[in-house]
Amino acid sequence: MSTQAPPPGVQIDMESHPLTFQKTWKHNLDPTALPFPRDNPPFLLTAIDWHQLSITDEQFEAHTWENLHELISSNQLDELKRWPSFLKAYLAWTSHVKQKYGSATQYLLQQRLFWKPLNETGAFKFETMNEMPFADERDYTILKNDWTYAVEPNVSHIVVWLKKPLSVDAEGALTAEGRRQVEDFVRERFRIPAGEGREGEKVQWFKNTTNLQSVRSLEHVHVLVRNVPEEILLEWMN
Repeated sequence: MSTQAPPPGVQIDMESHPLTFQKTWKHNLDPTALPFPRDNPPFLLTAIDWHQLSITDEQFEAHTWENLHELISSNQLDELKRWPSFLKAYLAWTSHVKQKYGSATQYLLQQRLFWKPLNETGAFKFETMNEMPFADERDYTILKNDWTYAVEPNVSHIVVWLKKPLSVDAEGALTAEGRRQVEDFVRERFRIPAGEGREGEKVQWFKNTTNLQSVRSLEHVHVLVRNVPEEILLEWMN
């Protein structure tokens, strides 16, 4: 997530900003320290998560571009891992924003997206300019993800947040129509500007199914880009 200029009257809460937590845990001298009681994590942790929490960043190798392609194409999205220090920071941040904002979703709405939903429960609905996802730039926001997975330095992790939900099946996986909409958008917004010659050379994307989503009430798609100049990345961010 990148820092957007807030609308008038809204101040950025630096106490709750992801960078605040990342700095704290990146430089924690105790590699065994946890940001929560071992028997009471802020959300259900997998065996993979517990393993990540037991090692240091130096003991873990980042996902390569080829490995990312393998995991995404084979739908092994649960195998995507964060750096151990990032995972600890993410857990600490999650616990903090739940106490202060009620949920990570509310933090995103108030501090990152600055969107006001029309409803208070369930999947959020918003006033949109166009009923077709991606058709109007005012109906989506592109942010760099501060809670990126552990990727090589030349890879950037972007999240596209949408006011209009995509078409999915009962498991939350994209339907053929939903996939076509995302692929068309990714091609026009990312692949062509990045100068991608062969599909997958510079851009990959995925959408988590419901069981893997940490923010379920806000529609979003993950995009990974490789070897893209910083000025182009900044142009993509709203």
